[in-house]
Amino acid sequence: MLTTREPAVLVLEDGRTFTGSAYGRRGETVGEAVFSTGMTGYQETLTDPSYHRQVVVMTAPHVGNTGWNDEDDESGRIWVAGYVVRDPALRPSSWRSRRTLEDELDAQGVVGICDVDTRALTRHLRERGAMRVGIFSGELAARPGPELLQRVTEAPPMTGASLAAEVATKEAYVVPPVGEKRFTVAAVDLGIKSNTPRMMAERGIEVHVLPATATLEEVRAAGPDGVFFSNGPGDPATADVQAELLRGVMREGIPYFGICFGNQILGKALGFGTYKLKYGHRGINQPVMDRTTGKVEVTAHNHGFAVDAPLEGSTSTDFGEASVSHVCLNDDVVEGLEVRRDGRLVAFSVQYHPEAAAGPHDAAYLFDRFCDLMTSNQEVRA
Repeated sequence: MLTTREPAVLVLEDGRTFTGSAYGRRGETVGEAVFSTGMTGYQETLTDPSYHRQVVVMTAPHVGNTGWNDEDDESGRIWVAGYVVRDPALRPSSWRSRRTLEDELDAQGVVGICDVDTRALTRHLRERGAMRVGIFSGELAARPGPELLQRVTEAPPMTGASLAAEVATKEAYVVPPVGEKRFTVAAVDLGIKSNTPRMMAERGIEVHVLPATATLEEVRAAGPDGVFFSNGPGDPATADVQAELLRGVMREGIPYFGICFGNQILGKALGFGTYKLKYGHRGINQPVMDRTTGKVEVTAHNHGFAVDAPLEGSTSTDFGEASVSHVCLNDDVVEGLEVRRDGRLVAFSVQYHPEAAAGPHDAAYLFDRFCDLMTSNQEVRA
C-alpha cells in the first residue's frame, strides 16, 4: 500500500472543485457523479453493471477494509467510471481477501481519488443534483481549472443515454436449476447481476439469459413459463425496443417480473412516463413499503430514473389494471408496479434490487412471488 500519494483533483460540471490524492489507476476519467450510502458491499457495487459511466462517491468514510476477493463480483468486471473515497483502508483484514481494493482498481483501470471531504461533496450533490464530474491525477491535477472543466462539460450526460446493450451479454446462455426443475424463465439481460439467476436457480428455475436486443421470437424459443427483465444503466426513455418486447410478452399472457430498469420498462410499456431523479437512490438502506402486505423493507437501490405513475388508484391499460405496489418512504418515489387482469396478477416489478448479494435480504420473497405467479398461470391455462 502506498504511503505517499500523487495529488488529484475532482471537478464538477458546475465548477466546484475538490482536491485530494490519487487512488487506484492514475490518469483521468469522466462520468456522472452519484453517491452511495452503503456501509458494506463495495465489491458488489463496483461490479454492478448499472453503475456504467458513473463516478461513485462513497458516503461511508472508511472503504477497503475487507479487500477484494474472487467470489463476490456481480459481473465479469468493474463497471464504475471512477471511485471517490475519504479514508482508504491501510490494509485489508478479511480472511477472504486476495488483494487490496486499490490494487484491483488499478488492475482494472479505474481512476479514483481519496482524502476528499466526501460529506461536503455529498451535501453538494444533494443540493445541486447528480451531475457530470471528472477525476484527474498526477500531472493532470496541476493543470488550469478551465481546461479540466471543459473536459467534464464535453462528456455526454446520462439523460438520453442508451447503455444497456453495452453491458449486457452478447450471446445467450443458460443457468441450470438447483435440484428439480420447476420453471423455465427467459431473462433479458440489461445489466444483470450474477446473483439474480443464482437466486432463481435456487428455486428450481432454469434461467435462459438473453441479450438486451432479444426479440419476441427468441423469448418464445426458450419456452418460458415467465419472463424477467433485469436491472441496467441508462435512460429508460431510450428503451423503446425493450418496451415493445414487453408489450408482446404481455399480449401473449406470459407472467412478467422486472427489477430496476425492468420496472421502468414495465411503466413505459403500460404508457407511463419516466423522469430523472435529482440525485437518485443508491445504497443498501432505503425504506420501501410493499402496499400489498403493508410491510416495510430495507432495500438495496441503484437508480437515477423513476416511473411517473399515480400513487393512488389504478390505471386502465391494454394489459389490465395497473397500480403502484411499492413506494419509497423517504420521498414517495414509485418503487413497484403490478398489473392485474380480471383481478388476477399477471405482471409485477420493483425499482430496487431484491437479489442484493451484500444484503439486505428483506425483499428476497419477490422471487417466491414470481414462482407463485407462474404456478397460478399454469393452473389457469391447464
